[in-house]
Amino acid sequence: MADPSSYRPRPGEIPDSPGVYRFRDEHRRVIYVGKAKSLRQRLANYFQDLANLHPRTRTMVTTAASVEWTVVSTEVEALQLEYSWIKEYDPRFNVKYRDDKSYPYLAVTMNEEFPRVQVMRGQKKKGVRYFGPYGHAWAIRDTVDLLLRVFPVRTCSAGVFRNAARTGRPCLLGYIGKCSAPCVERISPEDHRELADEFCDFMAGRTGTYLRRLERQMGEAAEDMEYERAARLRDDIGALKKAMEKSAVVLADATDADLIAVAEDELEAAVQIFHVRGGRVRGQRGWVTDKVEEITTGALVEHALQQLYGEESGDAVPKEVLVPALPDPVEPVQQWLTDRRGSGVSLRIPQRGDKKALMETVQRNAQQALVLHKTKRASDLTTRSRALEEIAEALDLDSAPLRIECYDISHLQGDDVVASMVVFEDGLARKSEYRRFQIKGFRGQDDVRSMHEVINRRFRRYLAEKEKTGEWADGVDGTDTGDGPGPAGEPYAAEQGADGRALTGGPALKDDDGRPKRFAYPPQLVVVDGGQPQVAAAQRALDELGIDDIAVCGLAKRLEEVWVPREDDPVVLPRTSEGLYLLQRVRDEAHRFAITYQRTKRAKRFRSSPLDDVPGLGETRKQALIKHFGSVKKLRSATIDQICEVPGIGRKTAETVAVALAGAAPAAPAVNTATGEIMDDEDGAPGTTADALGESVSAGTPDERRGHER
Repeated sequence: MADPSSYRPRPGEIPDSPGVYRFRDEHRRVIYVGKAKSLRQRLANYFQDLANLHPRTRTMVTTAASVEWTVVSTEVEALQLEYSWIKEYDPRFNVKYRDDKSYPYLAVTMNEEFPRVQVMRGQKKKGVRYFGPYGHAWAIRDTVDLLLRVFPVRTCSAGVFRNAARTGRPCLLGYIGKCSAPCVERISPEDHRELADEFCDFMAGRTGTYLRRLERQMGEAAEDMEYERAARLRDDIGALKKAMEKSAVVLADATDADLIAVAEDELEAAVQIFHVRGGRVRGQRGWVTDKVEEITTGALVEHALQQLYGEESGDAVPKEVLVPALPDPVEPVQQWLTDRRGSGVSLRIPQRGDKKALMETVQRNAQQALVLHKTKRASDLTTRSRALEEIAEALDLDSAPLRIECYDISHLQGDDVVASMVVFEDGLARKSEYRRFQIKGFRGQDDVRSMHEVINRRFRRYLAEKEKTGEWADGVDGTDTGDGPGPAGEPYAAEQGADGRALTGGPALKDDDGRPKRFAYPPQLVVVDGGQPQVAAAQRALDELGIDDIAVCGLAKRLEEVWVPREDDPVVLPRTSEGLYLLQRVRDEAHRFAITYQRTKRAKRFRSSPLDDVPGLGETRKQALIKHFGSVKKLRSATIDQICEVPGIGRKTAETVAVALAGAAPAAPAVNTATGEIMDDEDGAPGTTADALGESVSAGTPDERRGHER
């Protein structure tokens, strides 16, 4: 491991101008390439205290043994040079998209005397028109098979073409009418080229004019009583429409755009691209990449643009590129795209309308691609075994942790504090063992105290089960199962399983009545979502219960550091570690389960109403009362006779409602958190006060609401 100070440039050596820099290792191999608007400012960020660097950046600078740079005139030149060097050196610490296949294109060789339609992959050639890319070659062949009926362009290879010309006999397609047979001079070179031009026009999206022309010709043939020709034209129109159905219209006619979406987590990112030509989705492709360096979504987009258009020029670069986040700065990238196309290119984030809706579809595809990639990776037995072994080695465990439990705390600004417990056995999620907790021991926001309470309650249950089975350890008091009063004198809420029903335990441990026991299985490893304070709280809870055979660690989300009890420094697993990947999946699943439960509780609380406590009053009559009076506040001030006027409400029920509302304290007024304005029911706010409060708390964008959630 090299010390970055050993190769740090002397003060004043690095120029304050745009450029591209390369880090090399001790063997002179390039391990990282980057660009900068100011080389001096950017490189200074690498040569600082290692403790302040991101772990992945820290690994890079300690692996490197030297740094060198090249000065350029503009940021656009820096972008071009960076792309060239990344392609040339393939640096190990740069973002690299793993494209799992070579995407096929539908190509028309307009540079030949008799243009040919074919499937092409790899490097694009001058004079050839390309359409796509497509996900599969068979999709191209299906489309071409339909279009050859109307545009019988040559599809045969050069050898087949020469052999047919020598023998004077066309191939099978020539006999069945799916080739105009230029090899035997059934059509002149000029007419065949015109046919190829019409094929390209149709593939480029100019379909309406050609269809209308065929329909007009079909009508004229029918009027002239040329019914066979009219039938052929009818079948041609049907074939074209069927080919068009394979690429649905998603944007306005003649719109050419590429839509790029990114789904990411701390370690990996998936990129999906939809190619829209003539308003139709002509192709789709995607990659998955390891996030080797600390990188933003905008930087991921920039790398994707380099991957997409680094070898392209002209019409292959569309007029419009829609992205989820813009590179910083955006001007050099936009200028680079413009230079490659030869005309203006718009690089922007869609804000509304059809383009935004299509971007959401692309985003869902990216998310699914990332989930599928993770599922394939997690389902591999060898990979899971290696992950468990790496965790055991990193945490100095006696054996691989075959059962891992992870805990997370979730709340909304200190309200509705809940916790989750997820279980992974042999590296796979065991959802029937998931549990969720309500924090009732105290009020307010304290993640550390909440974690201590949850661990304490869970393992008191475990000790109680050991006592019942005769496995009790000497000196441990297990009479409290965790359902007794909490520290604040309030009863703990019973823990619930993932389906909301009573707790269950492992399938092999049963009570006398055949039901699974609660919390019967101990884990080999407890993972908490958090850093050193949460880990210390979990370990303290286990120590208080006298449990010393269960390991504890925490995974801090910001830097993906693994914290262990009684250690001042975290354990930093390598970025490529399968063990780190498994811990991340466990942590993310616990977070998802906790926040889902917290949102459910919050929604249920917001939907509550004083009418819920009225005995014998069902949902239908509650809605009738609110609809008649407009709000609970107006209903509370109504007389019994006025309540009786509501259809379905008798006098006895009206008296019960009046008594119940009179005894219930009026709800606090709702407040619009954006403006501070009090939303009074008299001002026309519909529904109950609780409903209005729910609206006010839920105001703002989804990102703003999530910002308050933990």
